[in-house]
Amino acid sequence: MDWDKLRVFHAVAEAGSFTHAGERLTLSQSAVSRQISTLEDSLRVKLFHRHARGLKLTEQGEHLFETAHEVFAKLAMAEAHIADVKEKPQGTLRITTTVAFGSIWLTPRIKEFVELYPDIEVSLVLADTELDLSMREADAAIRMMPPTQPDLIQRHLMTMNYRIYAAPEYLKARGIPKTARDLDQHSIVVYGEDASPPVGDFNMLLEVGIKSGPPREPVLRVNSIYGIYRAVQGGLGIAALPEYMSHEGRNLVEVLPEIPGSSLDVYFVYPEEVRNAERIVVLRDFLVRKMAGGVA
Repeated sequence: MDWDKLRVFHAVAEAGSFTHAGERLTLSQSAVSRQISTLEDSLRVKLFHRHARGLKLTEQGEHLFETAHEVFAKLAMAEAHIADVKEKPQGTLRITTTVAFGSIWLTPRIKEFVELYPDIEVSLVLADTELDLSMREADAAIRMMPPTQPDLIQRHLMTMNYRIYAAPEYLKARGIPKTARDLDQHSIVVYGEDASPPVGDFNMLLEVGIKSGPPREPVLRVNSIYGIYRAVQGGLGIAALPEYMSHEGRNLVEVLPEIPGSSLDVYFVYPEEVRNAERIVVLRDFLVRKMAGGVA
């Protein structure tokens, strides 16, 4: 089986269209289509159902994709291992984490890491969806929950606590709540109903202090913690936020400290195959050092 054609097939199966696969491979749509047709002819089977909405793998195509996916994953791991057999930390290092943590906490500290290890070429991928580390979509991740993939190594970095915050201008205009029941008179910002936050009682401000009756109505629902943070910074209302945001933002005031907030564990995650890679080791040690005692 021709490796180039197999590579094109794998890209098309992942992208779901010739056009998107061509963009990823820097090939024309017609070139991609020809490669797939030639591969199908050589195998004497159809690998894709072609229809107006795109491409769908046939049963034979599904089987080939599963095998190809495993092969390319192993090749990527071998490439990473070969690249890391060096004495000093160097090479590319693609780090992924959430938009909020990456924007607020990580990016201000990357300067120090880059200065310590100038031969490492750092890229940050900030996304609230998990990238596939085993497929080298990133080399390492900082995640707000344990990994679900069995072939990943995790290192606990810290426990992140949530507290209740508001901006000084908001409190000046609306007053400082003294009890949980006072929240009835305040504007509250919470997660949207379609959000998937990493903590269970993420919207507890809507119900805390209420013994009976309906929950409070929020002034705003946002589907990301970064959006909630920016709304609170702008003086819109009160919200539960991770402690690190107050340390980094410098313009948030904690209120109702007696109300216990949620907490979550933060992990450094990477594939087994890069366990001994110097660039991974120094990043892990850097994060552990920076997070020792918290993320302030």
